[in-house]
Amino acid sequence: MTPPGAARGHTDPAARPRLDLHFLRRFLKIQSILFPHFSSQNVLMFLTLLCVTLLEQLVIYQVGLIPSQYYGVLGNKDLDGFKTLTCLALVLILVNSTLKSFDQFICNLLYVSWRKDLTEHLHCLYFQGRIYYTLNVIRDDIDNPDQRISQDVERFCRQLSTMASKLIISPFTITYYTYQCFRSTSWLGPVSIFGYFVLGTVVNKVLMGPIVSKLVQQEKLEGDFRFKHVQLRVNAEPAAFYRAGHVEHVRTNYRLQKLLTTQKELMSKELWLYIGINTFDYLGSILSYVVIAIPIFSGVFGDLTPAELSALVSKNAFVSIYLISCFSQLIDLSTTLSDVAGYTHRIGELQETLLDMSLRHRDCDSEDPDEWDFNEASGSKVTDTAFLLHRVSISVPFSDKPLIKDLSLRVSEGQSLLITGNTGTGKTSLLRVLAGLWESMHGTVQMLTCFGPHGVLFLPQRPFFTDGTLREQVIYPLKEVYPVSGSADDERIMRFLELAGLSSLVARTGGLDQQVDWNWYDVLSPGEMQRLSFTRLFYLQPKYADHLPRKLLSSSLLKMSDVSAQGKKIFNQPREIPKMIRNNPHKKRRKVKWVKVPVMGM
Repeated sequence: MTPPGAARGHTDPAARPRLDLHFLRRFLKIQSILFPHFSSQNVLMFLTLLCVTLLEQLVIYQVGLIPSQYYGVLGNKDLDGFKTLTCLALVLILVNSTLKSFDQFICNLLYVSWRKDLTEHLHCLYFQGRIYYTLNVIRDDIDNPDQRISQDVERFCRQLSTMASKLIISPFTITYYTYQCFRSTSWLGPVSIFGYFVLGTVVNKVLMGPIVSKLVQQEKLEGDFRFKHVQLRVNAEPAAFYRAGHVEHVRTNYRLQKLLTTQKELMSKELWLYIGINTFDYLGSILSYVVIAIPIFSGVFGDLTPAELSALVSKNAFVSIYLISCFSQLIDLSTTLSDVAGYTHRIGELQETLLDMSLRHRDCDSEDPDEWDFNEASGSKVTDTAFLLHRVSISVPFSDKPLIKDLSLRVSEGQSLLITGNTGTGKTSLLRVLAGLWESMHGTVQMLTCFGPHGVLFLPQRPFFTDGTLREQVIYPLKEVYPVSGSADDERIMRFLELAGLSSLVARTGGLDQQVDWNWYDVLSPGEMQRLSFTRLFYLQPKYADHLPRKLLSSSLLKMSDVSAQGKKIFNQPREIPKMIRNNPHKKRRKVKWVKVPVMGM
């Protein structure tokens, strides 16, 4: 379990997201995921993009020389030269537009591929063991992990793809046009332009600093605002019973106002960055002519005719202006870079946390307890004892107040176990420890039977239904039909649905395998959800089942004693009757072991 300080500590102001070495380390770690090796698809697409952009720049250079050549043919009144030059210009423009389109197309492909690789990498860590549970329920130092995986990754890859072609070609274009500028204006042109770029970079770096941390704060509030709407959507019916529309309206508007206030603060900080970017853009257009004017007024080109001078000025202006444009494009990327930096910090922070939790998970577990055992004949660890507890003490995470102290217990096959106690005394907490969701304060908890149809199955207090068909709800969490498929499996599912009183559900869904577009929580009543959860239990037929019902006294719920009474009729083998660890059996057909949980502080 994560130490309290790690999960509940306050953010150090010195650790706020910045454009620093910490950002660079996180960015490079993400790049190692996007470009895992030289033969990967992303590397090949990136090299293809480099080739396309190099060809594009070569064509752009030729197009840029066209105006100076027009000055020459028009000054000499050369009609044939004008026609030839116009045809050449049309061909170059067509080729340039085609290459630019391929440039954008490859960038879009890179965006999709980057998002796929980065999202799948985070998914592998997020769904490993019970990390997703710990991150969402126990720890609160990582806000909105779902938003970081879905929205932040999408925006990061989108912004990075828009920068890709400009960044990849910049070293080549800057080097080439610096050389051409040196030939045209001697050392004065390159030195002036490089000095302009350094000054612009320093100013924009200072202006971007506050934007990065404010962007991270904005994305957190975006996630909180979205979560509020999701919370109301999932719990729309309870809220409606409480007539809570006005209260939820006020609370949702409060989160909206916090978000909008932060967005306004972010826009205020971005205003100064926009002023800096636009100022340097327009200064660059003047600087190019200043650089060209110096050799002209110093008499270097005094022997040229006006037509020749115009052609030379046009050519030299293109070289200087394009070199300045290369630097201006990098400066213009400041706003995009600030966005990328903000998303890099959020994704990098999540990745670091997931990696740390993954390493702890591997160190603590010699084998993955989430692996399901399907082969009863295999050498899996199935014994007559499911759990063995010795002097176990339990407390709520991040609390030193014990709920249960010095509990010793053996859960064995052939016995029913009834756990009693007042609300808040630790009954559910005990089952969370048995399931491995929480760690005990003291003592040892041994799970001697595997998870799966031939081992232990936990039924959560709130039934869980994923998206999919009715069959997929029944066999969940199995990926495929178990143990057989086809008509035999259909008959088993239909018998269990009929036993649970849900035979009408097949007609409502249109069949076991009919895809539905509804939310199961919206169309099923609480009683039907409990019944469908038990149908899943009958289908999986575990050796031990731990159930966390809210109440089993409701007449709408299936009586487990009825299952025992009809066991020979429903199940093929006697062992298929699940041994239940349950709170309130309606009838007790065999001896029940009563356990009074030792409670502290009550």
